Amino acid sequence: MPGATRQRGATAVRAEQAQLPQWDLLIPRLPRQHMLTAAVIMACVLLVIFLMPSESPEQQVAAPTAPLETTAQPEVPLQDTPPATVPEESPWHEQTVRRGDNLSLIFKRAGYNDGDVYQVVSQAPDGKDLARIFPGQTIAFRADEQGQLTAIRHVKSALVTVDYTLRDGSFDSQVHERTPEARETWSTGEITSSLFLAGQDAGLSHNMIMELANIFGGVIDFVLDPRKGDTFHLIYEELYLDGEKYKDGTIIAASFTNRGETFSAYRYRDAQGDVGYYNEEGVSMRKAFLLAPVDFTRISSNFNPNRLHPIYKTKRPHRGTDYAAPTGTPVFAAGDGRVVKAGYTRANGNYVFIQHGEQYVTRYLHLHKRRVKKGQRVSQSQVIGTVGATGAATGPHLHYEFLMNGVHRNPRTIHKKLPKAKTLPTTEMAQFRKATREASVQLASLRSGNNLALSTDTSGTALR
Repeated sequence: MPGATRQRGATAVRAEQAQLPQWDLLIPRLPRQHMLTAAVIMACVLLVIFLMPSESPEQQVAAPTAPLETTAQPEVPLQDTPPATVPEESPWHEQTVRRGDNLSLIFKRAGYNDGDVYQVVSQAPDGKDLARIFPGQTIAFRADEQGQLTAIRHVKSALVTVDYTLRDGSFDSQVHERTPEARETWSTGEITSSLFLAGQDAGLSHNMIMELANIFGGVIDFVLDPRKGDTFHLIYEELYLDGEKYKDGTIIAASFTNRGETFSAYRYRDAQGDVGYYNEEGVSMRKAFLLAPVDFTRISSNFNPNRLHPIYKTKRPHRGTDYAAPTGTPVFAAGDGRVVKAGYTRANGNYVFIQHGEQYVTRYLHLHKRRVKKGQRVSQSQVIGTVGATGAATGPHLHYEFLMNGVHRNPRTIHKKLPKAKTLPTTEMAQFRKATREASVQLASLRSGNNLALSTDTSGTALR
């Protein structure tokens, strides 16, 4: 038994030992080249087996997440990067229009030539308006990186701007308009020297004083009529832009008390759409002739209606009226008409004669300069010249004459014999009174000294 056991065990041991020698005997018999080939094959097999775990399911699951991360990446720089159009727009370079300027000079100062001027003016729909420039206006220019003109901005006023932009090789234009906010306010004054000085003391602008005078210019001579103690009251608009006053608006209603007589005027748009000023009875305040054809605002004191002629030393109430005023004071046409004579004589100096219809002629003598020519049509309040001292005159003044059918008449009284002014039809009086009721109450309050708060909501009324 023991021998058998050892034999089996020995046989087993010998079997294992026998296999090793057999490999040892086999390997040496292989050529060296085959051995190297087998080693390479085994190395490749091992390498493949080693790489197989790298393609595990974990990596296969992670693969789809990579595109999600890459698609989210562009969102960050898009938020931090400004729009693509911003870098392309260069700043505006402004030029202020000077006296005597034209487009060619302005473009040249900005670095452009007449070809650029022609291109904008001829191509843009509003191009011709660009040539209508006035001192103080602004023209701005914009160019691209190559220096080519791409846009022009013409600032006509605080309310109107026109942009000219190059699109597809041609200039286009666009008009931008702003609407100011209208606010109602009021003012009152008492005359101690003249309407002009009283208006200034009441805080009124020159234009507002002139507008007030134009409204009552057919019933009051503001050079000779006003007296100390006369009063005026008016309700008017002020226009605002961005919370700041831009300029005066229109007068809504006004009254003037001269020597105890009160004249009132209300702004009203009639059934035909025409805007004018009418008294309480619906009679137009616009008369055929102005009583004073001279800008009274240049005359600081006017309480001497009995002025003597500066040379003849006589009063000439029936031949005309003399208005002493500084040289250069504007002279207005008293009414609509046509210039029949305009020239110079030794006695009259520079003069202008105007025919009004078939019956009336007005004459203006000793002018410093004439602003109209023979044959020219003129309208009431149009400037026809300026006060001077030409001809038989020792000092600057306007000599004004009024003739009816060739006969001299006193211009201060003839207006009572002139044709009546326009009157609203009876059928429209109810609408007129309704439209002016609020302003009438406000004027009455101002005259009584009870300055009630003015209504800020007048939309829908005919006062505008």
